[in-house]
Amino acid sequence: MTTTRRRAIALLSALTLASGWLGTAQAGGHDSAAPAPAPAPAATPMPEGYVPTVLVTGANRGIGLELARQYAARGWKVIGTARKPAEAKELNALAAASGGRVVVEALDVMDLDAIDALAKKYEGKPVDILFNNAGITGGGENQQFAKNMKWELFDDVYRTNVVGPLKMAEAFLPNLVAGYQKKISNVSSSQGSIGTTKTGTLYIYRSSKAALNMVMKNLANQLKSKSIAVALIDPGPVDTDMMAMLPKKMLRPVNTAGSDLIRITDQLSMENTGTYWTFDGTVLPW
Repeated sequence: MTTTRRRAIALLSALTLASGWLGTAQAGGHDSAAPAPAPAPAATPMPEGYVPTVLVTGANRGIGLELARQYAARGWKVIGTARKPAEAKELNALAAASGGRVVVEALDVMDLDAIDALAKKYEGKPVDILFNNAGITGGGENQQFAKNMKWELFDDVYRTNVVGPLKMAEAFLPNLVAGYQKKISNVSSSQGSIGTTKTGTLYIYRSSKAALNMVMKNLANQLKSKSIAVALIDPGPVDTDMMAMLPKKMLRPVNTAGSDLIRITDQLSMENTGTYWTFDGTVLPW
């Protein structure tokens, strides 16, 4: 495959990701039967001096890094994970300037034993919000049906986008129970919406996000008895490495996307647990 063709396919894939959001926002509309999240009711009062903790996977760049920055700015404790911490320069700089509030941990969410080991390290410590952000697309050029399907990528993409987040929820369940906010937010995508799918592309990535939605909807139902709320949030087309082929004017600033994700997470409650939102509060069709 020529370099020009690879670039063209990559651009097409990025456009598909962006247009998927645009189509959902325009065609999906603001469904009156599925309202945007209302402000969450007051949580259990936190003890005086208590500092909440958020755990963000894939915090070394993009949306994950922005989440770490914004929660740190709120004065929260932040546990930010990265596959290669030594290369996470911006996250390390944030940690160095945080006075100990931000901690960088090595973690590949494909490694289930590593997830268990990290949970063991934080045994007995409350986590108020688990933010499952780490994810991969697999590359649009590798998902061309009857042309160039890299079947083995299903394993990597699903282990990262589906198995990893569910395993994180399981491993850190005692920490979430011990926390005060008791929330799991997942960075999903409008590409996981079966109801709005109009084209045939991104077979691996799209189906992985649909699978993430299903496992987290299941989890939301199961964890009601523990008063843990679960959200699925589409950040829209964001100016990150994933969308690097697109013109900047088509992309949302990463700081805006981070703020939107946090705002919806703030509004997450037991009344709206298990909901699939896009960044402006519109509820997406499954």
